Amino acid sequence: MTVAVVILNYNGKHFLSKFLPSVVSYSVGHKVIIADNGSDDGSVELIESDFPDVILIRINENKGYTGGYNEALKQVHADVYVLVNTDIEVTEGWIDPIVELMSNDNSIAACQPKLLSYNNKNIFEYAGAAGGYIDFLGFPFCRGRLFQAMEDDSGQYNDIKQVFWASGACFFIRSDVFHRLGGFDEDFFAHMEEIELCWRIQNAGYKIFYNGKSTVYHVGGGTLSSSNPKKTYLNFRNALSMFVKNEAQGKLWWKLPLRAVFDVMAFFKFLIKDSTADAIAVLRAHIYFWFNLKAMINKRKIVKLNWLNPLPENNQIYQKSVVLNYFLKRKKKFSELEF
Repeated sequence: MTVAVVILNYNGKHFLSKFLPSVVSYSVGHKVIIADNGSDDGSVELIESDFPDVILIRINENKGYTGGYNEALKQVHADVYVLVNTDIEVTEGWIDPIVELMSNDNSIAACQPKLLSYNNKNIFEYAGAAGGYIDFLGFPFCRGRLFQAMEDDSGQYNDIKQVFWASGACFFIRSDVFHRLGGFDEDFFAHMEEIELCWRIQNAGYKIFYNGKSTVYHVGGGTLSSSNPKKTYLNFRNALSMFVKNEAQGKLWWKLPLRAVFDVMAFFKFLIKDSTADAIAVLRAHIYFWFNLKAMINKRKIVKLNWLNPLPENNQIYQKSVVLNYFLKRKKKFSELEF
């Protein structure tokens, strides 16, 4: 299997100088590519001067995570793409366990390693931890991370496990599946895009896996901070779009209004306890969604062309509310959920 490590960069010169050496050192035998998303901070000059063996793809403007990768990967030829954030520190042997797993099972289309925090290497990192799931209303969570509660790493997830989504911070995906399913939804720009793609992948009959035999460290918050209203807007807007595109029709008609009720609850929580700007972001997300519902339904018609018929039952979707379990029942660990 040929492998291409592709790092999408936008004004990440600091992260590139800090973390690209580890990627180059521990990816010997594989292509390492920087796809630059229109940076103006000297990133391109750094790559050209300090990393002459790294392949550079230049994109003229910042197209976000989704548009940037879609544009760059048209120019990359490999069996497996490894999409890596600029703020990731990789470790020796990080590629081989996942590529071996995917080589031995053609049904595995995407996979992620263990994601630990760079700033505290004994704690799982928010953006993917030990593999991602969603609950029945589309709220994402991870083994090792429920909302803001991160677990210590004591080896409890040193396994290989089928999951619902693999983290976009370090995302292994078969190139043929990526292109056949249309890549990332560019309207998402950033946030939730890998979860939406993983749902499409599963509706097409493939599997998503986590492999705890590989470890990387993620700074996190390198693009937007966790309290940024723009991130809140994108997360809520994109979650609604993901639902319309991928949920079975028989479930969509009642789940979507129920999801809206939970979003109203989130709006008031932000308004009363957190940030007025985040509350307004939730409201803006719903205004955008309902005014663009027809366009999202049209997208659904397109992605359905790749669905299995009938749709496979997805056992990686948590059929209860992770929101209620976390905020009302005070369950802070993945192992406390009744899956």
